[in-house]
Amino acid sequence: MNKQDPDHYIDVTKDVCPMTFVKSKLAYERAKPGEIIEIWMRGAEPISNVPRALHEAGAESLGGEAGADGVFRLRVRKAIGAE
Repeated sequence: MNKQDPDHYIDVTKDVCPMTFVKSKLAYERAKPGEIIEIWMRGAEPISNVPRALHEAGAESLGGEAGADGVFRLRVRKAIGAE
């Protein structure tokens, strides 16, 4: 996973779909182009759906990793030129 420090963190570990997607998408939309967002999530559904949805919105995936605590940490960068 890219070790560059994220500009924003969002924790959706206590949320369920579709709120995991909604909160992640709002954080992505609020970020400035080029900024990195780290999203903390738990469970198969958000781990599958959130990265796909953000990719469709134009996000560049910087990778993700599961921690020993069961939390999956996904990093995305807002596309340069995206508003």
